[in-house]
Amino acid sequence: MADPKTDTPDISSIPIRVLVVDDDESHAQAVAESLERINCECKVAGSGAAGSQLISSESWDVVVTDLQMADVDGIEILRHAKEELPDAEVIVLTGHGSITSAVTAMQHGAYTYLTKPLDIGELRSAVEKSAARLRLIRRNAELRRSLEERFGFEGVIGNSPQMHRIIEILKNVSPTDTTILIHGENGTGKELVAKAIHQNSPRKSKPFVPLNISALPDSILESELFGHEQGAFTGASGRRVGKFEYANGGTLFLDEVGEMPMDTQVKLLRVLEDRKITRLGANDEMEINVRLVAATNANLKKMVDDGSFREDLYYRLNVVNIELPPLRERPVDIPLLMEHFLKELSKKTGREVEGFSRTARRALLAYHWPGNIRQLRNTIESMLVMDTDGLLDVDGLPSDILPLVTNDDSPGDGDGVSGADSLVGRPLDEVEKFYISRALEITDGNREETARLLAIGERTLYRKIKEYDLKK
Repeated sequence: MADPKTDTPDISSIPIRVLVVDDDESHAQAVAESLERINCECKVAGSGAAGSQLISSESWDVVVTDLQMADVDGIEILRHAKEELPDAEVIVLTGHGSITSAVTAMQHGAYTYLTKPLDIGELRSAVEKSAARLRLIRRNAELRRSLEERFGFEGVIGNSPQMHRIIEILKNVSPTDTTILIHGENGTGKELVAKAIHQNSPRKSKPFVPLNISALPDSILESELFGHEQGAFTGASGRRVGKFEYANGGTLFLDEVGEMPMDTQVKLLRVLEDRKITRLGANDEMEINVRLVAATNANLKKMVDDGSFREDLYYRLNVVNIELPPLRERPVDIPLLMEHFLKELSKKTGREVEGFSRTARRALLAYHWPGNIRQLRNTIESMLVMDTDGLLDVDGLPSDILPLVTNDDSPGDGDGVSGADSLVGRPLDEVEKFYISRALEITDGNREETARLLAIGERTLYRKIKEYDLKK
């Protein structure tokens, strides 16, 4: 049965799968029957070898194993379960209770240690506590999945139509080895997207290696990329492993690839074609298995036309293109990002606050953010560390954002007056209509976000929209 509030499965109704491993078959059956009465789905293995095989072939939430068995003992079952089923809990039973065996079992990750003759109530309690932990893990995973489906993808956050399209692209390309080119202004989160691609790929257990081309002098760029041997050039006092070699098996992220010199572009193209590198000063080629994700804020197509970027390399890099929109083009995402950064930075700085004041929130939503997501994050961090009263208010706003607190657009009556001062002396309903209209513009018509911005209920907002004829 799905939970109507979250539209996710009712985790508590899913039976806990329990494997009982004991070469005393009658005892194992009695244990299984007692656990089936508390909504457990049980299977019995009549030997350690049989239990080990079932652990390898099936998924279990809880393993209940006897310690002393003729073939494979309980400690070996415990080790095997922790390797194959890291989230499963293991309960060890024995009729030879001792401090030594208890310590050994706990050191290898046992959830608990129970002695025979077995207290069924104690066993049920241990399994139920294990089940509660597992259900919590499942619920958190399910909620995370739901939130990602609605708002993001492994840290790439957004609820705007543009970000929904990008997230769908990321879901499709991440499991592949396709080369990707990310284009966007500075601060739009190009490296974050590259990390998300890596973390959701089969390469996630291997290195993610970023390299900013524009941060390196041309003289050392090739050494950084391909590595060098001792004596390859003046100052090369020893062998150096390059980024391609270091990222072998993983993902190499080349940021600002448009800044790469033409001669290095030729060598990069050869690497992409042959999947081999040669360290500077070496003769032997080395095969590499690296996924390349490149990023730029430049118009590479125009650079190709100008002759400053190789056309063949451009098409090699641009197999899949991801265009990240600037923050000013997706204002509906700003409230979501604000809450995300506030939560993240509160944890990082150890500062707990109530949130943003209405005035500060309005100013942050109205700002055009030339520095994009990076600027928004830095602004919120600055407000947080400078806060003294537990509420992020206008006193913590940077000077370039502060004018937006008072210099808002006027309702427009043709008298040439602009700013909030133009509202002075106007009827209250006209002022209210103006601010609701502006809030709807800021949130791109998102009524849920508008209600939160104005700190009013959604029903109240709907009524006001109808009252002031703001449906358009």
